[in-house]
Amino acid sequence: MKGRIAAVALVSFAAALLAGPGGAAAQAGPHTAQPYPSRPIKIIVPFGPGSGADSNPRFYGEFVSRTLGQPIVVENRPGGSGVTAALAVKGQPADGYTLFVGTNSPITVNPVVMKDLPYDPIKDFRGVFLFGLTPVAFVVGSGTPYKTIADLVQATRNSPNPLPVGTYSAGYEIVAAWLGAATGIRLTNVPYKGLSQTVTDLAGNQVPFAAIDFSSIVPLVKDGRLRALAQTGEARMAQLPDVPTMKESGYPEIVSHVWSSIMVRSETPDAIVDKLHEAFKAAWLTPEARNYQAGRPTVEALHAPREMQAFVVSEYERFKTVARAAGIQPR
Repeated sequence: MKGRIAAVALVSFAAALLAGPGGAAAQAGPHTAQPYPSRPIKIIVPFGPGSGADSNPRFYGEFVSRTLGQPIVVENRPGGSGVTAALAVKGQPADGYTLFVGTNSPITVNPVVMKDLPYDPIKDFRGVFLFGLTPVAFVVGSGTPYKTIADLVQATRNSPNPLPVGTYSAGYEIVAAWLGAATGIRLTNVPYKGLSQTVTDLAGNQVPFAAIDFSSIVPLVKDGRLRALAQTGEARMAQLPDVPTMKESGYPEIVSHVWSSIMVRSETPDAIVDKLHEAFKAAWLTPEARNYQAGRPTVEALHAPREMQAFVVSEYERFKTVARAAGIQPR
């Protein structure tokens, strides 16, 4: 009997040792801290494939994967002008394994135009890497008679009906409404879920006019499927040098850019954020990336993570001003 008690006590003592903070079981347990990253990383894109927000994570993700030694998986979650994707990221742990392609739509436009937004863009997310700034393009199908913004404005003023304008996020809707306010023409927003359907309807004359990310329409303008009337940058872009700015078109106040970035949950540790930033920065500086950037109408803006918060706040204030000028109220 004494031997059995001694054996049980010995087993209990061994189990306690293994279960303790320094025990072997604790060292090998499921909650053991491992160097980041130790498994695949997912990047969630708030718009469909082919959009401006979609191309950057797919291109740079390959280089980041090599640097970090883990696969990068890009997942499209379109819907609700980015709300669907934002909530998907917010619902995941703040451990750096679920990244968000934060763009002006879900981060700085939605809080201006949406009531009861189910997330707080500034409090819930923090910046990792900013890919750059791109102007908005005002585009028509090549079969329309419009060659300039002036043509479009004049035709709309002479029509008893408002001009339908295709957009696929609230950000483009705001810029299109700003155009209407500045020119005095009436516009009717036609919302799309993504770029592909917008372009299809433009080319097929199902919608006569659209506000689109400039980088997405360069090849479509070059091959004659679309015609860009103007863009909202500070200067002409080398990729389509014949497309004037809105300043040149007689509307100097209409200067606006879209942007995309990599973001994470705000509670993500600094060390992980910094490691991700350095990996994306290294990808950005590769010769392959430089060639990729040369073909895209993007103004570089390599904000460090801590600088991105100030950038996001300033963009939010800018869109509040734009929405006020366009007469857009939260809904």
